[in-house]
Amino acid sequence: MLRTSRSIRTALTTALTVTFALTAAACTDSKKDTAATTTARVDESTPGTDAPTTDNFEFVDFGADNVQVGHLEVPLDYADPSLGTIDLYVTRHLADPAQRIGSLLVNPGGPGFGGSDFAIYADQIYSQTLLDHFDIIGWDPRGTGLSEPAIDCVDDYDLYFANTDITPDDDAEKQRLIDSAQEFTDNCVNNNPDLLPYVGTNNSARDMDAIRAALGEEKISYFGFSYGSELGATWATLFPDTVRAAVLDGAADPDADFVESGLQQAAGFEGSIATFLAKCSAKASCAFNNGGNAEDAFDALMLAIDENPLPTTDGRPDLTRGMALTGVADAMYSESLWPDLEQALADAQNGDGAGLLALYDDYYVRQPDGSYDNSLEAFQVIVCQDDPERLTVAEDDSTAYDYNVAAPRFAPGTTGSYFCTFFPEARDPRVAITGIGAGPILVMGTTGDPATPLQSTENMANALEDGRFVIVTADQHTGYGVNQCAYDVIDNYLIDPAANAPEDGFTCE
Repeated sequence: MLRTSRSIRTALTTALTVTFALTAAACTDSKKDTAATTTARVDESTPGTDAPTTDNFEFVDFGADNVQVGHLEVPLDYADPSLGTIDLYVTRHLADPAQRIGSLLVNPGGPGFGGSDFAIYADQIYSQTLLDHFDIIGWDPRGTGLSEPAIDCVDDYDLYFANTDITPDDDAEKQRLIDSAQEFTDNCVNNNPDLLPYVGTNNSARDMDAIRAALGEEKISYFGFSYGSELGATWATLFPDTVRAAVLDGAADPDADFVESGLQQAAGFEGSIATFLAKCSAKASCAFNNGGNAEDAFDALMLAIDENPLPTTDGRPDLTRGMALTGVADAMYSESLWPDLEQALADAQNGDGAGLLALYDDYYVRQPDGSYDNSLEAFQVIVCQDDPERLTVAEDDSTAYDYNVAAPRFAPGTTGSYFCTFFPEARDPRVAITGIGAGPILVMGTTGDPATPLQSTENMANALEDGRFVIVTADQHTGYGVNQCAYDVIDNYLIDPAANAPEDGFTCE
């Protein structure tokens, strides 16, 4: 089972590195339009209009206009600061001093993705309006990216995610799945014994408040994508008096347990795959059209790959059904990747699994040199530190049928995932989200979001004391930047949350 909240990284680019690709350039043009058309009134009384304190971070210029990088020491354990500290890597894109309102904390999601890039490359993600009015503050959450120490479990993902069969034919194949999950978990626990208990979302939310305090701002604003919505909602629940404004774009259901959340997400991906295949069937130019019946061709292809994995590229494993579905999932995050998936599926029909492998590698953020960042490892550790439940192997296996029913194409596995099964008990499970006292919080969802389905996002809005649910019509994960309306409703709210908080149920067609 794949369970990820993943960020808007794929919607903007296939690799958030030094340069952006795919839709980032197109988004830049749209954002220029936003700066010209937005009509929001700046609230001159908003706290934080003075220049922020910088001594705590020792910011230095990054080499790009208006971008700085620095560090902040925070307690490993806020309940017992004597246990040591974590070094947070923090980045800042400076606002126009003449128009500055305050700071805007940003997070790309995951969990496990570092957020520092979202300030370094802020001019390729956010509208000119936000860039003018806010210092964009990104950071790599504890355990991730360039913050130290970082979670480190394994070096070779192929050993754990490519060489297993999601539909084992016998007990020996099933035991290999179990052993692989046990080994991965053991590596995470043994390699990170001091860090692992303290990387959950509650502590990341506490880090947000430490960043706010170090900046010298009484109240601060926040903009989180995907899992960043869960982080922001946790922060708003723990520190409501410090919330100036908060945007949660692409949110999961905060009250769903691990299995329910996974089922919701599996159904979301199932729906997105059905939409992709229907559009391919209706489009003669689709590389996987198959005479107008892409659906049956897809089902047949997945069964064939299950029986006989496909060769890929030299030195890499053959493509299994689980790897193929991971590649399909990667493309579902943004319709801009659908042409790549069309060709990859057509190539796979002809016996070449390299295209689906490339999408699989993109999902796991594999670098050109064959290395990986630690985002997948951090993702799993953080999720399991947030979750108070531990299923046994038998209990996990018993969920397979429900996944098959909810998502027969996307989740055909016949065993459990054993995702958190072998992790020790969580020391600080994520708090129940309420947002009481935080004021109006904008919660945006897209109609065709596979990773955080629209109903899940609405459930987040309903869980908050004053969640303002905004609906965007789009087949992708997260809504900011889909159209001018999606830009404007967020930009206007962040500039003046009291005057511009949208009505609950507001829709951007």
